[in-house]
Amino acid sequence: MAEVILLDFWPSMFGMRTRIALREKGVEFEYREEDIINNKSPLLLEMNPIHKKIPVLIHNGRTVCESTIQVQYIDEVWSHKNPILPSDPYKRAQARFWVDFIDKKMYDAQKKIWATKGEEHESGKKEFIEVLKILEAELGDKPFFGGDDFGYVDIGLIGFYTWFHLYEKYGNFSIESECPKLIGWGKKCLERESVAKSLPEPEKVTELLSEYRKTILVE
Repeated sequence: MAEVILLDFWPSMFGMRTRIALREKGVEFEYREEDIINNKSPLLLEMNPIHKKIPVLIHNGRTVCESTIQVQYIDEVWSHKNPILPSDPYKRAQARFWVDFIDKKMYDAQKKIWATKGEEHESGKKEFIEVLKILEAELGDKPFFGGDDFGYVDIGLIGFYTWFHLYEKYGNFSIESECPKLIGWGKKCLERESVAKSLPEPEKVTELLSEYRKTILVE
């Protein structure tokens, strides 16, 4: 077995976190694409029997599940290069707070935009824009959420950036008009090789999810 294996699904904003973290650290890894919709592999079911979800990080035969935990694990194991979390305990706690906020607020709201209709769709759209505005206020005029250094909160959020095209298509709004600083931040993140290699083209995400919408009878 390879030293580091990542079981993942290419459009997953959560899997993107782990890919970016590994690449930030210069860790060689074997990427294995999972068909999480129709045919989860026996290895995925074996390595993540509780949630049966991607991403799954396998390091020397041992499993680490959940993207935020994986990013922290990667930062600790390969601590010699490109720190992801701040060294200061308070700043580290704040970074964890914001990624927790992203996970608790953004995912459900964004799904309502492209996977629901009517009142639920409109409420999701409103909630999503409010979350983006809160995050933009936290970013302020800094290049990255942690200041000059790309780090944990940037990794936690940037995967959603590649879905922005999808949200705009089905939400009928402009994220750049609502939150121009976040768009600038996303473009700056994409200048990093680790991010550019880990994020798929927005149009590919939109194409895939547009087809999936039909299967869940949104259209």
